[in-house]
Amino acid sequence: MPFLIDDVLSAKRELDKFRLDNLKRGNLAPHHERFIFPFLCGSYFAYRKIDVKRIVAIAHAVSKDNPSYLDVGCGYGDFLEKIRQYLPNAEGMEKSADIFFKLKKYKPDYIKIGDAYNGIEKRYDVIFVGWMEPGVDYRDKIAEKTDVIVTTLDQGGQCGKHCGCEMEEYGFKKVASWLTPSWIDVNTELMNKYYSSMTEGLRRSLHELRGAHNLWYIYSKPNYVESVRKDLLEYDSKISDTATYDHEKILDELGYRVNERLPLGSGMNLWKIEFEN
Repeated sequence: MPFLIDDVLSAKRELDKFRLDNLKRGNLAPHHERFIFPFLCGSYFAYRKIDVKRIVAIAHAVSKDNPSYLDVGCGYGDFLEKIRQYLPNAEGMEKSADIFFKLKKYKPDYIKIGDAYNGIEKRYDVIFVGWMEPGVDYRDKIAEKTDVIVTTLDQGGQCGKHCGCEMEEYGFKKVASWLTPSWIDVNTELMNKYYSSMTEGLRRSLHELRGAHNLWYIYSKPNYVESVRKDLLEYDSKISDTATYDHEKILDELGYRVNERLPLGSGMNLWKIEFEN
């Protein structure tokens, strides 16, 4: 975890103030805290149910019955909880015990306190790496313990050189990727729209400058490449399923809809899956 515990405690005090103010306003923004205080209330990637279901499809491509799954650097386990709704034996690893004990937060048994350098004791069908601290590189340790890796690369500045990406040198092949909004852009849009006095015209002009984004990469050893590709294609062919999480309404409001095209000539659409040749 890249933060000092004093910083986390300070953020918790600010969160308590935010919740009190929000309560006084009639709880008008029940999901805003997820994007304003991402470490405490959400995650540093703005995910939807489509992201969760894609990862579940990947896991079942490796093991049909009861796939094993590890989330490295899971924090309080917000994303992991969603995965466990479909993969009930999914586990998490978080190296900081302080974030639980000093904030008096419950640590579930499925989250282990440990370090990826020497704490991954068994093999998993899928390992998810949503965060790698700047200057830290344990890709070799992850590669030893699984055949399929899901990584996120936040180009908004919340990662180091590798961020869990670029796994080809360890015998993996990139199977697919997709793009989601950076938490930085989502946070900025949210603060500008609801918590600033700027005009709507200025807000819209700033909206067109959003350029940060989060890339999801799927890597597989050769023996699972085709099955992972097949199951992802099969899931995405049924994407008409409109089931979503409540917090996705905020993403829609702020202009981060599924298949929305990013500005600045990027030529990329949010949540559109791209398969490698």
